[in-house]
Amino acid sequence: MPARHELPLETLKMFRTGIARFMLSYQFGIDEMMTKINILKSEFEHLHDYSPIEHVSSRLKTPESILAKISRDGMEPSFAAISGDIHDIAGIRITCSFISDVYRVAEMISSQRDVTVLRVKDYIASPKANGYKSLHLIVSVPVFLSASVETVSVEIQIRTIAMDFWASLEHKIYYKFDEEIPAALLQELQDAARVANNLDVKMERIHEEVLAVRHNSAETDEVSD
Repeated sequence: MPARHELPLETLKMFRTGIARFMLSYQFGIDEMMTKINILKSEFEHLHDYSPIEHVSSRLKTPESILAKISRDGMEPSFAAISGDIHDIAGIRITCSFISDVYRVAEMISSQRDVTVLRVKDYIASPKANGYKSLHLIVSVPVFLSASVETVSVEIQIRTIAMDFWASLEHKIYYKFDEEIPAALLQELQDAARVANNLDVKMERIHEEVLAVRHNSAETDEVSD
């Protein structure tokens, strides 16, 4: 574990005084992105055959977890430094049925005019060593306040249901063993990640076959008419 740096008492007092307004901007950033994503989800549910977005959730880091990271990493304890160095204060998770939907949703979000993509980490194409898979976007979005416009960064994680199930289990095990997972259990997690990936690939293939049958059936009906 990295060494922990104790913050001066005056710094802690200053941090606690300004943290409410600071965190509110990030909550507004979540609200802006959630509105955009839910509009996309609703559009597909009403106007298309199915929605590529199965579920959406959000979370805001607590002031305590931000303080802990500042102390752990020896960061400068200022809001400007926090904004520049911590990109997952505001977080959104989107789960999709298929791998192709993950990239489709990422493209739809990225193409919106007032959303700027700052960083992309594709852990689907290049999984982490433990088997973790997900597509991570760091985006910035303008938040319009009464007297100003603030640009807020939001981390968006997009993954399939199978990837999300695996990640949820890994997260629980990670903390149960205080971040030191036994080698045998780690190997089982890696094996489970491969099983989840095989399921994703198989379900994607079935989905494509269903679409092909539906398309051929529609063409046959047109010819019959």
